[in-house]
Amino acid sequence: MAKEYTFKGKRKEEVAKMTVEELMPLMTSRARRSLRRGVRAPNQRLLKSVREHKGEKPIRTHRRDIVIVPELIGKRLAVHNGKDWNIVEINHMMVGHFLGEFSMTRKPVKHSGPGIGATRGTKFISVK
Repeated sequence: MAKEYTFKGKRKEEVAKMTVEELMPLMTSRARRSLRRGVRAPNQRLLKSVREHKGEKPIRTHRRDIVIVPELIGKRLAVHNGKDWNIVEINHMMVGHFLGEFSMTRKPVKHSGPGIGATRGTKFISVK
């Protein structure tokens, strides 16, 4: 039998029913401080569009600084990473994290072999 996921001792059904005020004591200090300051206007517009959205297409957003709340569980968002739109399906394990944590802005470095001029042995190889 697989172990059931809990968020700070609460089952996923309980977390989905919680309000933001009930959830705040369970979150990390950074997320708690962000929510205590209030949701800024651009983030409010995103939450409003998520509530009203009924289609299959994910909602596109540049807002990476929004804290994932239970209201967003089950939604699909296309988060911009500076170059591409990464589709993020929000599940109960993401509650309390920031949306930008799931849309990486940097790719891992992939090194290849040295190029011409990188070693002394390539000194006499023609470039043509």
